[in-house]
Amino acid sequence: MGDMTNSDFYSKNQRNESSHGGEFGCTMEELRSLMELRGTEAVVKIKETYGDTDAICRRLKTSPVEGLPGTAPDLEKRKQIFGQNFIPPKKPKTFLQLVWEALQDVTLIILEIAAIISLGLSFYHPPGENNEGCATAQGGAEDEGEAEAGWIEGAAILLSVICVVLVTAFNDWSKEKQFRGLQSRIEQEQKFTVVRAGQVVQIPVAEIVVGDIAQVKYGDLLPADGLFIQGNDLKIDESSLTGESDQVRKSVDKDPMLLSGTHVMEGSGRMVVTAVGVNSQTGIIFTLLGAGGEEEEKKDKKATDGAAGSNAADSANTSLVNGKMQDGNVDASQSKAKQQDGAAAMEMQPLKSAEGGDADDKKKANMHKKEKSVLQGKLTKLAVQIGKAGLVMSAITVIILVLYFTVDTFVVNKKPWLPECTPVYVQYFVKFFIIGVTVLVVAVPEGLPLAVTISLAYSVKKMMKDNNLVRHLDACETMGNATAICSDKTGTLTTNRMTVVQAYVGDVHYKEIPEPSSINAKTMELLVNAIAINSAYTTKILPPEKEGALPRQVGNKTECGLLGFVLDLKQDYEPVRTQMPEEKLYKVYTFNSVRKSMSTVIKLPDESFRMYSKGASEIVLKKCCKILNGAGEPRVFRPRDRDEMVKKVIEPMACDGLRTICVAYRDFPSSPEPDWDNENDILNDLTCICVVGIEDPVRPEVPEAIRKCQRAGITVRMVTGDNINTARAIAIKCGIIHPGEDFLCLEGKEFNRRIRNEKGEIEQERIDKIWPKLRVLARSSPTDKHTLVKGIIDSTHTEQRQVVAVTGDGTNDGPALKKADVGFAMGIAGTDVAKEASDIILTDDNFSSIVKAVMWGRNVYDSISKFLQFQLTVNVVAVIVAFTGACITQDSPLKAVQMLWVNLIMDTFASLALATEPPTETLLLRKPYGRNKPLISRTMMKNILGHAVYQLTLIFTLLFVGEKMFQIDSGRNAPLHSPPSEHYTIIFNTFVMMQLFNEINARKIHGERNVFDGIFRNPIFCTIVLGTFAIQIVIVQFGGKPFSCSPLQLDQWMWCIFIGLGELVWGQVIATIPTSRLKFLKEAGGLTQKEEIPEEELNEDVEEIDHAERELRRGQILWFRGLNRIQTQIEVVNTFKSGASFQGALRRQSSVTSQSQDVANLSSPSRVSLSNALSSPTSLPPAAAGQG
Repeated sequence: MGDMTNSDFYSKNQRNESSHGGEFGCTMEELRSLMELRGTEAVVKIKETYGDTDAICRRLKTSPVEGLPGTAPDLEKRKQIFGQNFIPPKKPKTFLQLVWEALQDVTLIILEIAAIISLGLSFYHPPGENNEGCATAQGGAEDEGEAEAGWIEGAAILLSVICVVLVTAFNDWSKEKQFRGLQSRIEQEQKFTVVRAGQVVQIPVAEIVVGDIAQVKYGDLLPADGLFIQGNDLKIDESSLTGESDQVRKSVDKDPMLLSGTHVMEGSGRMVVTAVGVNSQTGIIFTLLGAGGEEEEKKDKKATDGAAGSNAADSANTSLVNGKMQDGNVDASQSKAKQQDGAAAMEMQPLKSAEGGDADDKKKANMHKKEKSVLQGKLTKLAVQIGKAGLVMSAITVIILVLYFTVDTFVVNKKPWLPECTPVYVQYFVKFFIIGVTVLVVAVPEGLPLAVTISLAYSVKKMMKDNNLVRHLDACETMGNATAICSDKTGTLTTNRMTVVQAYVGDVHYKEIPEPSSINAKTMELLVNAIAINSAYTTKILPPEKEGALPRQVGNKTECGLLGFVLDLKQDYEPVRTQMPEEKLYKVYTFNSVRKSMSTVIKLPDESFRMYSKGASEIVLKKCCKILNGAGEPRVFRPRDRDEMVKKVIEPMACDGLRTICVAYRDFPSSPEPDWDNENDILNDLTCICVVGIEDPVRPEVPEAIRKCQRAGITVRMVTGDNINTARAIAIKCGIIHPGEDFLCLEGKEFNRRIRNEKGEIEQERIDKIWPKLRVLARSSPTDKHTLVKGIIDSTHTEQRQVVAVTGDGTNDGPALKKADVGFAMGIAGTDVAKEASDIILTDDNFSSIVKAVMWGRNVYDSISKFLQFQLTVNVVAVIVAFTGACITQDSPLKAVQMLWVNLIMDTFASLALATEPPTETLLLRKPYGRNKPLISRTMMKNILGHAVYQLTLIFTLLFVGEKMFQIDSGRNAPLHSPPSEHYTIIFNTFVMMQLFNEINARKIHGERNVFDGIFRNPIFCTIVLGTFAIQIVIVQFGGKPFSCSPLQLDQWMWCIFIGLGELVWGQVIATIPTSRLKFLKEAGGLTQKEEIPEEELNEDVEEIDHAERELRRGQILWFRGLNRIQTQIEVVNTFKSGASFQGALRRQSSVTSQSQDVANLSSPSRVSLSNALSSPTSLPPAAAGQG
């Protein structure tokens, strides 16, 4: 018969045979189109075309039971014909693309333009050059030679721009590379269970081929498309593909389609793989996305660069012409919105230059599920504030220079404007413009995103060694702010190696494993069958790998514990399973978090049915009405007996920290056959066989790790599905709760009762009453865990908003892991679903690795603060020097190129040096910073201003009396192309020396005395400081004209270094001034909450503001908030009326929030009302129009 159909089939599919040499009975295309069908359509199609799933297995030359033979040539051939299970990643950006992106930076573009103008003018010798009439106010003859060298400054600026661009591009490139390495590592670690040559083996997902028989179980993320061939109660969450949140029940006869990328939520089974890699449903979507992604990028380029004509031409894919057209419209409407919204757009501008690269990368790396991380929010805000200040300063500088020059030349000296002199004047103006731009360049801390990236990338790399696999970069930094950890018990706090240590069988409570002889033979047989059959067949106990080691537990650990109990009773479960193979099981009710039990129905030889059940003892015992006595006979088991048993057996077991599991059975007659779908009737009237107490010992390193967390100000809470007594016992062992403290231990039911109102809705105030004291939540469902995490995160009960980390390993932990600020999944025990939802994977499943993550997170935060402290000192000094220098002497003492060099050492090198400090245990001795704490603390502000004072005093001293001190020519008021003076070189050199030594001061931010502490543990830091020093020597001695330097004598060098060393001494002086005295210092770079700004935050320094003023300010802020809301609403109405894009309104909203935050930071009420009164009414007039 088989032959008959085969030959029949071949005649029908002659064309396939020619293409595939008749290898397999179906082609890739056929399978692919089959997998696109759903539900009944698919069943019908399979019936019509193939017969049934077994026939498909035969055509794919595989056996539903034995699997593929697994020989290399066969696997190779399958890979060639059906493809590999691998989705090629999107091409990484090339180095040149990254360079191009780095060039988009606004400040750099301004500099390039200025440099090019300067170059052009230096080659152009105007006829009026030697005309006395044009001689400028400064006068001073200049040699021919210098006039020739005018081009050098322009060239040098271009060169330094190139330097900055290359460094930025290189950093982006290495970041991308690291990210890819990480991704591939995560992918390699993912394994899946398949059957090959009758053996169950785990292979890497990429090795799966079409025709493999894969075993799917609860918690798997399906790696390929396939057809369901056998199994029980399989429910799948297909929301990742279909968007439907309901779980889909799979069965061979109704809906056998299993799709890659979907999650198994319940049950288990086997599938035959029919499509892998790019041909699977997820793969098809990915290829569309991949192609779409490139199109998108090209479109973006077109919009941003304005030079994408050639780009778009490569891929003028006809199918997307339509999309491009629409895109054009959107752009037009956006620009309309932009015009409406000039002010807001302006405000958002500096953000782009400072953070553009970083934000972009985040988007590329992962459309991340959480809002911007705390640190990024604070940094963006800070960068915007600094950028604005820099812009103002540079504009003023240019205006003053130009005014001074014109007034001096044309008014004071009464020179006429001669046409032949125009080029000379233009040259002056360009010089002024360049000085202005340099001030801006130095003011904008473009090193910030760089420092963050370097610090995070470095930490992530090192965290791998501490068993933390970070999936989302910013999780690492958020972890440093964590204030609460909600941990799972099993496998995280405990070893997840279950062993039965007590049992209650035949009316006797055994405190250790009973002798096999003491148990009745009938009871023993039932017990062995109940455990062997009613557990997943994938769960096994294998002999130990090494001599003297413990046997290996494979599969579900609780079941392993029970199987181990069977082996301890000198019985064997294998023969029972061989006699009753998985295919013969009549019906299985798999374990899930609602049932909290698992039952398996088998058909006995006399056609009647028997069901074995096991599960949480208090749940299964409620359904028991009989219990086996010492003789193995069932006796009546009344509620009264049950209460006594709970008291005498279950509670004592639980108080020893044991999990109690009850094993039971029930017999059903053969006719009438019971209604298996009516679960409540089936899972009732059971007969209890035994109750066992399973021990899961606490991991030895956990109590210490929890103590560290508590010392670091992090509350650890345990959320578990276990019995409350067990949970409490283990919490005490771990040190989560200490006897005599005021804490709560609740069960899920009680927790829900307390947090819901009469209507059954959850109320935040009710959660706020509970969570601060709650330490243990037992018998909790996944929803409870999610509710708790959400409740703590949304709480405004404490002045710091809580940052919550959650650990989990099961599928049911997915929602809570996603909701948490940082989700930790277990690398070994964790299911794929949990890993998918997590931010960090603990590769050793160990709680103490979380403490390491906290340490690294705090270290990232501190590294950024160190860098900020250093960078801002330099910024303040450089800007003030350039600004005042330009105003008083018409020429910045620090030249454009020198400024760029200073900028390079400060931004790029310093971020490398300070961002790679290794963490120390002392980081765990302080409380977490929390969300609203400003980036720049008072101590840091004191350091910044203190060092700025020192540096400015010295530089101005050198600028105005330096020539007398060193007996050299003054460098002030030099003509346009005069040679570099020693005077200005000394100023530049001293400036750099002071920065170098201040870099060492910046290593400590909490006012510590010893700044050299642990400096040799950071080789990068030492190398950079010494390297910078060496380059500085080269620049000064041999830099000449391009760097406007003239070589210095040894004694001058000594003075420069001596003044620099003074920084270290001055650092000690600053450290002695108590910060608490300096009330006037403000902190900067805090984050306020968007919706409500609690009053504590408006006045971080309550001491100085009296109540009346506070009320006043609160009133104003409410008033402004009201105004802003009205503005936004009007904006939205207008936007919709004009049909323009929605972004304008959104942009306005964001700028408004930033305004209201600035308001919160200003302390003098009069200023607030003015600034806002000026900014608000501008958008009020449309009100009438909007309402009319």
